[in-house]
Amino acid sequence: MRATEGRGEAIGHHGELIQGVFEDQNARLHRGLISLPCRHLKSTANFKNNGEERLSVTPQHCQKAKRAAELTLKTFARSSIGGRLTIKSNIPIGRGMGSSTADVLASILAVLNYLDLESTPHRIMAIAVGAEAACDSTLFSQQAVLFSHREGFVIEAFRNPLPAIDFISIDTTPNQTVDTLVFKPAQYDPFEVGVFRPLRSLLRRAIDDSDVGLLGRVATASARINERFLPKPRLFDIEAIGARHGALGVQVAHSGTVVGLMFDPAKERSTENMDLAMCDLRNIGLNPSAFRH
Repeated sequence: MRATEGRGEAIGHHGELIQGVFEDQNARLHRGLISLPCRHLKSTANFKNNGEERLSVTPQHCQKAKRAAELTLKTFARSSIGGRLTIKSNIPIGRGMGSSTADVLASILAVLNYLDLESTPHRIMAIAVGAEAACDSTLFSQQAVLFSHREGFVIEAFRNPLPAIDFISIDTTPNQTVDTLVFKPAQYDPFEVGVFRPLRSLLRRAIDDSDVGLLGRVATASARINERFLPKPRLFDIEAIGARHGALGVQVAHSGTVVGLMFDPAKERSTENMDLAMCDLRNIGLNPSAFRH
């Protein structure tokens, strides 16, 4: 007898390590990114078949999650099924931390759990993109992938997962949010498109060698390119404080408000340096928080 409920869970992230345009194996350009997974941030979804013909969602603003559940039911269920979808999340909204993608993925997984089915990451991400137009790469948190977030496919899968990274989170505009439905995608010029080619090579080396320092350099370069499209207030002040205390670089939410100062958890003085950097950030009026592995 089939269960009447299903549950799914998905993590958020802290912006991106890189975002830009990259070639596929046929030399076609695609928008792509690698999100910085953050396991402290989670969305959970519960789907309950209560005999209703239509699907409802709580909270009501989670319309992307509702659309994802409907698409999943349409794709996998043999008959028309309605019910209630309930979302719970600790991910801040409008900060570029993957709240909508986490809601969407959790909802897809909850419906699959109810149907007692498994699916491939490719099919799950195709549904996710269909539900929210663009989504993050957090489904692949066990493997580092360069992901086409607007088309829903993996541009490149790397040999290793992302290395462990500690970081300090700074919300640069705590009184403002970014509406991703309104925010226009970056229009990179030919020079920037050219820069992403060597950055991708450095990224591949950083992941293959678990080189957190090199990964910090790649993330910093991507963050600086993004300044032309969504500048982060006081980014260079944040960078300077990081450099003073041994940070590896900065990473940003390319369509959000947060900046992360990256540290190597394997370094002996990493915790002490993070505490000193957080003190300096508070002294210039910012409100940092630490995310440690």
